[in-house]
Amino acid sequence: MDVLNAQSPPGASWSSINLAEAVPGVMTPLTASVWVPASEMGLRSPFHAMGVLTGSDAGIPDDPLERITGAFFGRMAVRVDFLCRMGDLIPGQSGDALARDFFGFVPEDFVSSPSMRRLPAIAVSYPRMLATIVRRMRRDRSDIDAWWRQSIATIGTLGQDQVRSLLTEAVERFTHALELQAIVSAGAIQPVQEQITTLAERAGVDITDLLRGHGSHEESVVLADMWNVSRGEISLAEFLLRHGYHCAGEGETASTSWREDPAPVERLIASFAGMPDSESPQERAAALERAGAAAERTLFAGSGVGRMRTRLTLRLARLFIPLRGVGKVSYLQSLDVIRACARRLGADAVTDGVLDTPDDAFYLTAEELARALPDGVRSIVADRRARRLEYQSLKLPAAWVGNPEPERTPEPDAESGPAGTILSGVGASPGTVEGRAVVVTEPADAEVSDGDILIAHTTDPSWVSLMFLSEALVVDIGGMMSHAAVVAREMGVPCVMNTRTGTTTLTTGDRIRVDGASGTVEILVKAAEPRAEPVAAES
Repeated sequence: MDVLNAQSPPGASWSSINLAEAVPGVMTPLTASVWVPASEMGLRSPFHAMGVLTGSDAGIPDDPLERITGAFFGRMAVRVDFLCRMGDLIPGQSGDALARDFFGFVPEDFVSSPSMRRLPAIAVSYPRMLATIVRRMRRDRSDIDAWWRQSIATIGTLGQDQVRSLLTEAVERFTHALELQAIVSAGAIQPVQEQITTLAERAGVDITDLLRGHGSHEESVVLADMWNVSRGEISLAEFLLRHGYHCAGEGETASTSWREDPAPVERLIASFAGMPDSESPQERAAALERAGAAAERTLFAGSGVGRMRTRLTLRLARLFIPLRGVGKVSYLQSLDVIRACARRLGADAVTDGVLDTPDDAFYLTAEELARALPDGVRSIVADRRARRLEYQSLKLPAAWVGNPEPERTPEPDAESGPAGTILSGVGASPGTVEGRAVVVTEPADAEVSDGDILIAHTTDPSWVSLMFLSEALVVDIGGMMSHAAVVAREMGVPCVMNTRTGTTTLTTGDRIRVDGASGTVEILVKAAEPRAEPVAAES
């Protein structure tokens, strides 16, 4: 069985759009063996918690063809038609609206048929879920943080059987944390986000101002702590003790975390050290909080008889939206323990003469690593390495029906993206700026100067310090509630999401204009052409 390539039932509609942000690129077999079943539970759990899905349908089906997540040519994907069916069962929602919000499209053959048949179960389950999710997530966050610190500190002293047991525990904790993250996102954050959007549109208030201050508390702490290291207020060792589970491509278990190699952090701290105190994250946050408070005052002034509803919506936003970051930390710390276990077991296998390199362990599944390695494991690893390398040369469509038909990744076109080219995407944070584009594929090796415009395929929390140095953000995939969009609003910089081809059309050194309100990116001068004089940024 190919752990990196599932089979689809005929007619099933799939998309990799959302999950590509959490697990970009072609996964290693270990990563796939952890993420695919956890995502299956993560997508079913919210609908069960809300009362939409029955208990018998809440678990992972025995038949792989009945499952709603899978790895196709190494990429994570989810069944869009399943979410469409769930959307039709939620009062006030519809399948086509849910698909459009999550993926930006509706399957061609889907006909929305909203139903109230699950209303009695929803009336009981949904309020209970809302009443308990905050406490559950905060408790999980505290428990996993203490467990992560203890596990990383002691893993070198454990026997092999103990490491295998820890690996199994880490997979279970990861799955649970991902379930909680999915429940709060689908059951609380998304509905509140929709309510805020409606209120803002009616009052003529900028939605991005209302969302600031709610969306990325955990990442704001990472940024503030990194700044404090640059000022000598905390040590690098303390920073890594708090945030060492982060890394570039942190959804992939084979990635190297900051605790393993702090060099990327050290480079960023050096960049921060050269910035004035007036540019600190705290100073920026204070200015944005003032803008958010002004937007709320405008909202209340125009809400009239709906003032109580407005007050409740904003209160719920402050309660639920920061939980997005809380859940993410919990599952990232669990992944980091999986990473540590795999490296330890891989190193032991090299010592025993069973594997050639410690990282060979990432080409085995979690189930395989949790027991004695089989005979012929070297050939298994070699075959999977070759297959993953092949999949990395392929490109999948963003959405497909049945089994996808991959294409060979084309060679970069040096002539593409001439001056005057305009890319269109989703305007996720307003403002218009002009500056130098810096296309970044590996944040650990990136050289972004204060005032550059960051161009990325996707981002995760490890990118936040690069974003802080950037004048604007342009991202290939994602929408209004994607990681980069949330962080951009928190930092008050323009952001355009979902350009699809920004990293291939743009070249480092291009002078570009980013309009975060209209969602456009224009190439003003190509990198190889004579440069125009800098143009002052508009606010």
